[in-house]
Amino acid sequence: MDTALDTDKARMSLEDTKRAVVSPSSPPNMEFQALHQAHRDRWKNTDVSMCRHSLSFHLHHSLRMEFFASFLYLLEQIPLVKLFAVTCEKIKGEKYFYYKAQQFYEDVEPSEEGMMGDFVEISHIDLEGSRNFLSRFIGPGKADTKCALDCGCGIGRVSKGVLLPIFETMEMCDMIEAFLLHAHEEYLGDDADRIETYYCYNLQELTPPSRKYDVVWMQWCACHLTDRDLMQFLMRCKKSLRPNGVIIIKDNMARKGCKLDPIDSSIIRHLDIMKDIIFKAGLKVLAVEKQEGFPDAIVPVWMIAMQ
Repeated sequence: MDTALDTDKARMSLEDTKRAVVSPSSPPNMEFQALHQAHRDRWKNTDVSMCRHSLSFHLHHSLRMEFFASFLYLLEQIPLVKLFAVTCEKIKGEKYFYYKAQQFYEDVEPSEEGMMGDFVEISHIDLEGSRNFLSRFIGPGKADTKCALDCGCGIGRVSKGVLLPIFETMEMCDMIEAFLLHAHEEYLGDDADRIETYYCYNLQELTPPSRKYDVVWMQWCACHLTDRDLMQFLMRCKKSLRPNGVIIIKDNMARKGCKLDPIDSSIIRHLDIMKDIIFKAGLKVLAVEKQEGFPDAIVPVWMIAMQ
């Protein structure tokens, strides 16, 4: 019955419009234009509402919110529905992108071999490159050596080989409790006494203390954050820096566009895309350097310093 009444109202509305606009002297197509306009006026809001509630609109909107810098590159490789499923869909209240990464690393052995995978033999090359890059930002008129934060620290490979030899104290953060326990109880040895705090947090949920760190080091963990969460985390890290402090990202960078790895749930971005996220976080890039000495088969690794 309601539908019938709505139809009658629509018919009356069209007739009223017709009488108001069309006259005997009107051009032949004026009646059509009046009817067309009446139809548009009646259904305009409904069309907008239907569009905003369509599945496609919601998938696009969610993906563009989370991957504002990488969205179009990812869509070139992965169909929309599948891309949404492996990134933004919720599993046990958490985005699948993060849930899958958590599951992956819970099965990783807490050791240098576990941290480096099949490339443990290049660990010393990686550490040497990191030490050389970091040295450019430490010293008089630059960052102090009071305290550093190691984000996505794992068992503390970078903390032990790069940061602890320089900084008086440190804090470490990783989402896997077993990694932090191994770092404190075994891997760091006596240097564990200089670790002020272990944060068992996902980076998207971590808010570092204000004006605490001279250096925030992020190695192979920015790739496990969505564009939006990475931007927001960098904004929080900026507030955590002491005067002249720096944030350093060291991560895999795609040779072109972006690439999503569904195995460990990570996204590698081209250097320019990473710079765009850094810029939107309100940070200035101080220096960029490619890690040398890695096998050609490995995805390029770049270091970016910012403040």
